[in-house]
Amino acid sequence: MMKDNRNVILAIVLSMAVLFGWQFFVAGPQLERAQQQAQIAAEQKAAADAALATPVTPGQAAATPAPVGTQTYADRETAIAATQRVTIDTADLEGSLNLTGARLDDLRLKAYRETVDPNSPIITLLTPAGLPNAYFAEEGWVPVAGANIAVPSNQTVWAVEGANTTLTATTPVTLVWDNGAGLVFRRTISVDEYYLFTVKQTIQNNTGGDVALYPYARVIRHNTPHVANFFIQHEGPHGVLGGNNLVSKKYADLQKDLQATYENTSGWLGFSDKYWATAVMPPPGTALNARFSWQNNAGYDDYQTSYVETTPVVIASGATAERESYLFAGAKEESVISAYQNQYGFDRLELLIDWGWLSFITKPMYYLLSFLYSIIGNFGVAVLCVTVIVKAIFFPLASRSYASMAAMRRVQPEMKSIQERLKDDRPAQQQAMMELYKKEKINPLSGCWPVLIQIPVFFALYTVIFISLDMRHAPFFGWIQDLAAPDPTNIFTLFGLIPWDPTAMPFIGGFLHLGVWPVIMGITMWVQMKLNPPPPDPTQAMIFNWMPVIFTFMLGTFPAGLVIYWAWNNTLSVTQQWFIMKRHGAEVNLLGNILDSFKRKPKAETPKA
Repeated sequence: MMKDNRNVILAIVLSMAVLFGWQFFVAGPQLERAQQQAQIAAEQKAAADAALATPVTPGQAAATPAPVGTQTYADRETAIAATQRVTIDTADLEGSLNLTGARLDDLRLKAYRETVDPNSPIITLLTPAGLPNAYFAEEGWVPVAGANIAVPSNQTVWAVEGANTTLTATTPVTLVWDNGAGLVFRRTISVDEYYLFTVKQTIQNNTGGDVALYPYARVIRHNTPHVANFFIQHEGPHGVLGGNNLVSKKYADLQKDLQATYENTSGWLGFSDKYWATAVMPPPGTALNARFSWQNNAGYDDYQTSYVETTPVVIASGATAERESYLFAGAKEESVISAYQNQYGFDRLELLIDWGWLSFITKPMYYLLSFLYSIIGNFGVAVLCVTVIVKAIFFPLASRSYASMAAMRRVQPEMKSIQERLKDDRPAQQQAMMELYKKEKINPLSGCWPVLIQIPVFFALYTVIFISLDMRHAPFFGWIQDLAAPDPTNIFTLFGLIPWDPTAMPFIGGFLHLGVWPVIMGITMWVQMKLNPPPPDPTQAMIFNWMPVIFTFMLGTFPAGLVIYWAWNNTLSVTQQWFIMKRHGAEVNLLGNILDSFKRKPKAETPKA
């Protein structure tokens, strides 16, 4: 009896852990995202500064923003038209380079759209200052402390040198500015066929004396962007900074701490969204001081990731010096990022993609899915094939587990006999049970192994589906046109027949998105549980009966690709367990167990007085 009570308590604890885990990791973040969106909408009424001041001296870790104006624009088109620009046009990118500050602040990704509708707008990555949620990158020079040297600022208007006024993958653009005091600054900007900008800065010194300047670069973001806010993936300021390894900051962390400084380090840093990223990178191995910072300017949040190189560039009198740096601004395509890391030697640039805690499983899972997709042409089918492969790999272990379960089923009469005979002597009962297990070569814990094995694989696959750009807008069949999004159907609207949004209801709205595939998953999970007879204890039986319902509602808002995987995995598990247990002589009455679930239980007789 005590064992039964312990099992009941354990089942209740696990069920509560699932429910509260769902509330904490899914429903809670959803509510927080809604609140954050409302806050962003309110902040969009505030003015955004048109530019940032010249950065501070290199004795500090990096450039610090200082508002210099309150120019705002009605819309993106007005902001772009307000300044002279150089057009950017490649196979993957379109936009423009702002000649004021030589700033990259207008960039869109041609290959990606906001929704699965092929006519929806393409993704906008960078946005000019003076607009809500401005997002841009700039580079420049910092004078040695105490030196009175005019360097280009974020208000400097550069001129295009030469006839080329369009930046393409084959035609770089050179900008020039003369400070009027003997220094001529040139900036040659090139971009490859994907998302990497190379910035070569040269300084011609005609001052009659040596000049020392420190290169700097920074990415600036106004207002807090919408983030998925899910523990499985980081979105926000981050970078790889030498011995500091991967440094990831939440926007809320910067608002609390104001800044985080990393001196005498190396690497790169920037901002990462779910599928897109921007990062500034000096040549690999360059010593630098880096900073993540936040401040409130004129009512909007101003986030920066910036660096200043620790070694100045010395330009001798009458000579010319140059310095090269890089800017990544684009989609987090694994193959492209890996190629940059290998070609240029950027330190762990692959961490632009957050592979999660189980990266040693997640990355191979991604490569396997990508390989199968290259053959099959459908990521959903590739997920199904990966499930079969994983089942095949772990079949020997599953076979031993299910064989042990079959053996336990065969000796159930003896186990019940021992429990009845020694019900008042708990130690003797446990000793008799252990002897029975030893005699029949049974491991009572072996049935847990298939579940334990599934957990890291499930989590790794979930990570791949959640973070992988390849899964975004990847169709399956029928109504599933985006494996990275929840099943768009909903039984609570009768699949679109009732024009209302049940998810908007307070508190319970997060539970009211339930599509066809989550229901299929719940049915397969319920059938899998019915493969075994119900526990004799009514409370345990009730808990196990409700578990598929709980998981069905939990997975209602999960990516469709993950729900399809789980439904398919349950189906394979039922087939596998039925076959193995049947082969070991255990009676498997699946249909009988299912039919018994629909029979009315007889009422317990009331004892006579």
